[in-house]
Amino acid sequence: MSIAPYLKIIGRGKEGARALDRAQALDLMQRILEGRVSDLELGGFALAMRIKGESAQELDAFVEATMQHTLALASATPAVLLPSYNGARKLPNLTPLLALLLARRGVPVLVHGPIADPGRVTSAAVFDALGLPPVADADAVQARWAAGQPAFIALEVLNRPLAQLLAVRQVLGLRNPGHTVAKLLPAVPGGLRVVNHTHPEYALSLSQYLRDSCADAMLMRGTEGEPVADCRRQRQFDVYLGGELRTDLGAEPQDGVLATLPELPEGIDAATTAAYIEDLLAGRAPVPAPIERQVDCLLAARERMAG
Repeated sequence: MSIAPYLKIIGRGKEGARALDRAQALDLMQRILEGRVSDLELGGFALAMRIKGESAQELDAFVEATMQHTLALASATPAVLLPSYNGARKLPNLTPLLALLLARRGVPVLVHGPIADPGRVTSAAVFDALGLPPVADADAVQARWAAGQPAFIALEVLNRPLAQLLAVRQVLGLRNPGHTVAKLLPAVPGGLRVVNHTHPEYALSLSQYLRDSCADAMLMRGTEGEPVADCRRQRQFDVYLGGELRTDLGAEPQDGVLATLPELPEGIDAATTAAYIEDLLAGRAPVPAPIERQVDCLLAARERMAG
């Protein structure tokens, strides 16, 4: 069966397109992830959704369909999930620093994303430079956690069909709903997700999704699309527990003119970033205050979840 009926609903432009209902969205994503659509149909889906944007209900169905293909992982205590899909272009990629700071406090941390991304420095590359290469399976995730270390897993291992959907960007040059789903993926049941966005319009649909799905998550503006605080200025952190916005657990954005800036390394390559992270962890340089604040907020939210 063709997905043309779905394309007629979502493909009528920004003003004429309508959102799919939950059953339609679930069926559509199941077909895509199972490879039951043509390349032409897949391209039409990606372009139509890029113009229309995803509704919270569509996102919920897309995530449900995607979880059917996700590697089974479990944690005895709430894990923190860091979806790392953008990498660094101008600033050091400090998602591994956030992961290591949390792991040092006894938190199981899962970071997932691509191994490589042309023109960007991925978390995988930084972790590798830190002596923590990507893990190969669920047992290796557990071994890292048992050793008090964060685990980075490639999306290809975590969810191969979703990785294939993200790869469509290499052909079209545009993101598709798979990128949003990857950032929402509850890869470890009962975990605390850090969900980041780069554009204000996504904050609206993502916050609605987190409320409707009763999620435990931190929603924030990403640093170059990464789920780590901007080390130069405090951004807003919105914490949701059971879908409820908890203003007592979040953080307000920093206003006004910056008096000082943190000392950052001149390069953003993986080796330079790893050396900088090692200096911060060893206390040879101060951890940027916004990242410390993010750690505190996540620890507080996780404690409420466990309680």
